[in-house]
Amino acid sequence: MKFRISCLFALFTTIAAASGDPGVRLKDLVTIEGVRPNQLVGYGLVVGLNGTGDRQQTLFSAQSLTNLLQRMGVSVSPTLITVKNTAAVIVTATLPPFAQPGEMLDATVAAIGDASNLQGGLLVMTSLRGINGQVYSTAQGPVITGGFLAGRGSANTQTVNHPTVGRIPNGASVERPAPSIPLGSVIKLQLKEADFTTSARISSAVNKHFGPTGAVANAENSSLVTVTLAPRFVGRATEFVAELENVQVEPDRIARIIINERTGTVVLGNEVHIRPVAIMHGNLTVEIQTQLIPVPPGPYSSQPGQVVPQTAINANAEKSRNVLLNDGATVEELVKALASIGSTTRDVIAILESLRAAGALDAEVEVI
Repeated sequence: MKFRISCLFALFTTIAAASGDPGVRLKDLVTIEGVRPNQLVGYGLVVGLNGTGDRQQTLFSAQSLTNLLQRMGVSVSPTLITVKNTAAVIVTATLPPFAQPGEMLDATVAAIGDASNLQGGLLVMTSLRGINGQVYSTAQGPVITGGFLAGRGSANTQTVNHPTVGRIPNGASVERPAPSIPLGSVIKLQLKEADFTTSARISSAVNKHFGPTGAVANAENSSLVTVTLAPRFVGRATEFVAELENVQVEPDRIARIIINERTGTVVLGNEVHIRPVAIMHGNLTVEIQTQLIPVPPGPYSSQPGQVVPQTAINANAEKSRNVLLNDGATVEELVKALASIGSTTRDVIAILESLRAAGALDAEVEVI
């Protein structure tokens, strides 16, 4: 038997765009305060299942079915119900900003009991509430799972995808306007990634775009920029925001290295700079060989023969290969240098961590 310690991973790098980039639209960098989606959640029942619903151990589904029947004029005890075609579910939806009554939303349905499959089920009318407890939408309709469960018993079954979670396209109807803050004379821009330099650049770009008699932008901090409505847009805040979103801004980027050791992925930005450093690298191969040798019993012995394992361990270390990076080296030169000495992704991760510990890497290392 042979065991070898080796590393086979892929190396991915990203190189930033060349100079002369026109910038990024402001709508891709910020969100407007108060203009955000709202999460809705509700509890409901899915009926019409083909014997794949909640079993008798799930008490709350039987109680929910009893309450539903009582509202329809049918009185029955929950202890007398044995129904396998019903499943208790949690229903979620996302209410977009400024949503109006009558607008249709997609709803997601997930089983919370021991139902094995929601395929072919129908969600009974369910109220969806926001964080404040108010009902903003109602959901009802057939559930589309995108998967199935076939077979009988625990041994002879075949499951494809995830049949206990499904969606209802356009299955939720908005009943109450979304709790959005109306646009006023002051628009507050919230940066998706807080950065003082980017915040200052946004303020400068907005003031330059609208001119000295137009909107006035002020960078409050690294995450917030306030913009006063331009005089020619008084009473037309929507048109003002539409023009504001298309202002071009060059964001400031942080020199960052992302490492995912579980998948062996390394992402390097072009802003990463390397100080003068020498890198030495070598591979180590460990080989373990085990042989089973039968040993016969001695003469005139009644004992059975034995099998004795013999193990041999060999370790081979390759000669170290080294590279030299000059002052101001870029990430492209770093990747080429590491590839030239045959580094795998696992080696690159170890080398980058060593560079950071040695103070030769001017970048933020983030492990995910």
